[in-house]
Amino acid sequence: MKALSPAVAKVLKRLHYPLEIMLVYVRWYVAYPLSLRNLEEMMSEREIAVDHSTVHRWAIKLLPVLEKAFRRCKRPVGKNWRMDETYVKVRGTWKYLYRAVDKAGNTVDFLLRVKRDKEAARRYFEKAIDQNGAPETVTIDKSGANLAGLRAVNAERETPIKIRQAKYLNNIVEQDHRAIKRRTRLILGFKEFHCARILLSGIELMHMIAKGQMEGAGKLKPSAARQFYSLSI
Repeated sequence: MKALSPAVAKVLKRLHYPLEIMLVYVRWYVAYPLSLRNLEEMMSEREIAVDHSTVHRWAIKLLPVLEKAFRRCKRPVGKNWRMDETYVKVRGTWKYLYRAVDKAGNTVDFLLRVKRDKEAARRYFEKAIDQNGAPETVTIDKSGANLAGLRAVNAERETPIKIRQAKYLNNIVEQDHRAIKRRTRLILGFKEFHCARILLSGIELMHMIAKGQMEGAGKLKPSAARQFYSLSI
């Protein structure tokens, strides 16, 4: 067995359960429309007695480490972005998940924010550029907040990013939202903002792996499951 990454090994000191089992159930939780109760029942059928809240704790502890590992081997995205936000309920209140994809449909980045305003949009663009490099063009809808946020970013750049406002050109990112919404529908609202950010990062992580955005797969591309598990070593 290959050595675990130091970050995963550190997490395991506080999670006294075989890593292989934890990774399987965390992956199922973020990859498929399954509730924690569903996972508890599935584990029981395999004679694994674990409470559903324990699976949630595994996800909260492991997903930040796995996402960080994925960031190091994420394929570069294109320079033409489509950006939009979708809605996620946290403690009964709608919050805003900012997302963008490139022209080929690859996920650029994502960020959950409490408000939908200029500052939230600016913060999203700063994060996306820091992680992926600057785009040449960003297409947004008619949102004044997104336009103001992108203009604020451009104000600090020598070479401004070209801005296009055309709703029909953003169909590709609106369609991509559906994959995330399908998974969050069964969660029936997140209980805490911090947990929502972590679980959404895991859902986005599996979505990117499924779209082939992870490098290092070689000629014989391993399954999405094997790619996910490989992030722990």
